[in-house]
Amino acid sequence: MNQSPSTGSPRSRVSDAVDRLSAAFAARVAIDLRALAAFRIGLGALLIADLALRSRSLTAFYTDYGVLPRRAFASDYSASHSLHALVGEPWAVALLFVGAGAFALALLVGYRTRLVTAVSWVLLLSLHARNPMLLNSGDSLLRMLLFWSVFLPLGARWSVDAVRRADAPEDDTDAGIAGSIGPAVATVAALALLLQMLVMYLTNAVHKYEGDLWMSGEAVVYVMQADHFTYLLGNHIAEFPGLLRALTALWLVLLFASPLLLLLTGVPRAAVASLFVGMHLGMLVTMPIGLFPVVVVVGFIPFFQTPVWDAAERAVAGLGPSTPIARWRAGLESRTRALLSLGASLPSLGASLPRPTASERLAGLRDADLSAGLARGRVLFSTVLPYVFLVLVVLSSAQAVDYTEVPEPGEDVLGAVEMDQSWRMFAPDPTHTTRWFVVSGTLENGTERDVFRDGAVDFDRPDRAETTYPSARWRKYLTNVYSTDNENHRSYLANYICAEWNRTHETGVENVTVSQLYERTDPYNGTVEAEGTVELIEYDCSGEFVQNE
Repeated sequence: MNQSPSTGSPRSRVSDAVDRLSAAFAARVAIDLRALAAFRIGLGALLIADLALRSRSLTAFYTDYGVLPRRAFASDYSASHSLHALVGEPWAVALLFVGAGAFALALLVGYRTRLVTAVSWVLLLSLHARNPMLLNSGDSLLRMLLFWSVFLPLGARWSVDAVRRADAPEDDTDAGIAGSIGPAVATVAALALLLQMLVMYLTNAVHKYEGDLWMSGEAVVYVMQADHFTYLLGNHIAEFPGLLRALTALWLVLLFASPLLLLLTGVPRAAVASLFVGMHLGMLVTMPIGLFPVVVVVGFIPFFQTPVWDAAERAVAGLGPSTPIARWRAGLESRTRALLSLGASLPSLGASLPRPTASERLAGLRDADLSAGLARGRVLFSTVLPYVFLVLVVLSSAQAVDYTEVPEPGEDVLGAVEMDQSWRMFAPDPTHTTRWFVVSGTLENGTERDVFRDGAVDFDRPDRAETTYPSARWRKYLTNVYSTDNENHRSYLANYICAEWNRTHETGVENVTVSQLYERTDPYNGTVEAEGTVELIEYDCSGEFVQNE
């Protein structure tokens, strides 16, 4: 009598274990398609907001009339490539901003999502390369999130593309995505997107571990004394050092517990992600650090998995079909279908064209074979490429904390697309000294003016140092100008200030002196621990472009 193989055999047990591990891994990597849709909307809105904020200093930061004209860019950043460096007139740069905004809007609504995501990433990369002196960790994170998004089906839900696919299922540009689990997707790119957030926190945790102020629990107490880095609630919370010590400890615990963001699933993962989101929203109302907190909040959307979105949909459905949300969604889908139908009706003259010949039909078959080959290539491209970059990003993060080194070819690749990982935000030593700048200028009539703020020259500490900076971008730029590695930029800044003053005032300026002033106070008794003035450059407005000693 034949005996069936034992279900308890070693081979079957190994197979079962592999299946369980695969299922557990897929469950932790899976991103709900609704989360990707919300993530896409957040990315599009972020890109538009970023362009709008940067446009306030468009001439100063991105044109030949600003702090980094193209001749200086070509000299200092000869290895960098930027579409924005091909033009120097404000109107031409503004056109690039408008074009980038149009692609960002298309991303927000989900029209030709994969294409506009890729173009938006290229344009963002170009914008960042045009003036690296302005960049912060939020820019790096936004760039990385956008890159991984190219390989994900961001347009599968809540998008123009989704409406198009519903009306024409054969035109599914995201069909065949490997690793789909019901309403979720589990691919290499999904893993990379989630890991990007995790490696940022783990790398930063290691850097903070090396800082005395962080490990003593005093870091946030001292940061809140640097009032060029505080605003809104941050202007008042410095009075509660006990609370700030507790927040320092909580933040360190979260950083070192960040692997739970991948180890947990469902509602527990959402709870941990919500703690991170809450901390970053706290940063948003205490420190003027640009869009960084909002970028991080958007980056956390994919961590909210299917149970959370199901619960949200049930809550919305419980409000009834006549709610404003339901009416708005139905109206939006109706208008989208009307626009798509209008576009589809335009080439209606095709029916009157002559029938193709035999040779033309043969050429069509060849084109079909080519299209099938390209489709297979796209699947390979969307799997192999993100895997290679994921390995490089993990290696770069490990290199940032001196754990390993990235091979030289990998360094070249990461440098070419600005994917080097560092994540030293406020680490190892956080900012705890108030800094502000004074630019005193001698006018043609012999008087002295602060030609940066257009006021009287005053070296006294301002009541609120953050008000002396036009924006967070200007504060980041001036902080980098202070660095000894950027001495040429001191001349570029002074030259811009001279030209801008002479362009807007009848009495010209002959020379300027750029100084940085600083003051550090004890957070517990308010006594001044250190103060002084650092003269960065004395510049002759009619002299050479670069006047470093």
